[in-house]
Amino acid sequence: MDITRMPDPLRRAVHQLVCEAVEKCQEVLRYTEPDQAHSWERMTLYRTTDASDTLDKAALLIAAYCQRTGMAMGPLASYLQTGQQRSRAAGPGNAERAHLAGLLGERAPEAGGDSARYGWGQRTAEHAREAEDDPQELFTAAVLHGLTARLCDDVDALDHYLPPHVAELARKVAGVLEMPRPARVTVRPRRRRAVRL
Repeated sequence: MDITRMPDPLRRAVHQLVCEAVEKCQEVLRYTEPDQAHSWERMTLYRTTDASDTLDKAALLIAAYCQRTGMAMGPLASYLQTGQQRSRAAGPGNAERAHLAGLLGERAPEAGGDSARYGWGQRTAEHAREAEDDPQELFTAAVLHGLTARLCDDVDALDHYLPPHVAELARKVAGVLEMPRPARVTVRPRRRRAVRL
């Protein structure tokens, strides 16, 4: 089997798309904060779908390359996990409504309910009550907020919209990140060698 690494132009395009998706994920978290009560529904939906679409672009770009290099549609469809994809155009279905009912502590929907998703919603709600600040979730949020604050050069803004413990961790993340600066190249004059005749 011939193993080749991802071509650099494709790698750079994928990196760019992933960075865009991460930025949108940070905005999703931002719009869940209490000071965004006036626009959270609209903006969280915009940004989650933007992130999803951006990652879809990355997946399909990689898939196009795999197809171009001879990968058959069977394995390609398997790697793309096409069987689990559901179109947003159909809107929320029974599974999403059952999941939401479990999250909100409501009774399980009787008609067409999805008991597995309902149970998942219940477990998620119980976990949220037990530990409001899961260390992994807290760290992920702080990294996303800290990175964005550093890129926007607005670290002080973190204190205005995040809970104090998240803002503190995000400040630490931003503090260790340096803005990329162009490399400085110093050109030193060459010494001339004496030529013997």
